[in-house]
Amino acid sequence: MNRLLAMLVVVVLGVSVSACGYNAIPTLEEAAKAKWADVQNQYQRRADLIPNLVATVQGYAKQEKDTLTAVTEARAKATSINVDPSELTDPEKVKQFQAAQEQLSGALGRLLAISENYPDLKSNQNFLALQSQLEGTENRIAVARRDYIEAARAFNTALETFPSILWAKTIFAGKKPLAAFTASDAAQTAPQVKF
Repeated sequence: MNRLLAMLVVVVLGVSVSACGYNAIPTLEEAAKAKWADVQNQYQRRADLIPNLVATVQGYAKQEKDTLTAVTEARAKATSINVDPSELTDPEKVKQFQAAQEQLSGALGRLLAISENYPDLKSNQNFLALQSQLEGTENRIAVARRDYIEAARAFNTALETFPSILWAKTIFAGKKPLAAFTASDAAQTAPQVKF
């Protein structure tokens, strides 16, 4: 009889604890970390594509060495800065990662712009395929960043709202809000289109 009562207490306690938000904090944190991993995965995909893009353009645009060198250097810098999921609570580290990726985006933009000076390059199938891959990659990065931002928002909200705040202030007192991506100052200015 005592054993049956103990099992009943465990079941009732388990259901009540899970229904009161106890699981929300670790579940949302793990979801945010998974979304961050996807962000890094998409940036890595872009970094892997760049050597192919550079090699394709080099075949056509030998005199654009400065741009190609800038792309190569920006890629090296972007791949050297990684943010481990345990560092997501450090906004400065996330900003460094974001700045390196933005520098690479700028270099890629200049690289694609030089194709305007080389009609043969624009019609080259390899270059067109890589342009398409880069466009798809940029879209994937945008989606991955949006998903991470939403996951971080949900986690940070759970740390500050009832009933999960009770667990955040007691059992999970060491949990800190996750840093979010923020738009850079350069992103606030619309690009100019020139003909």
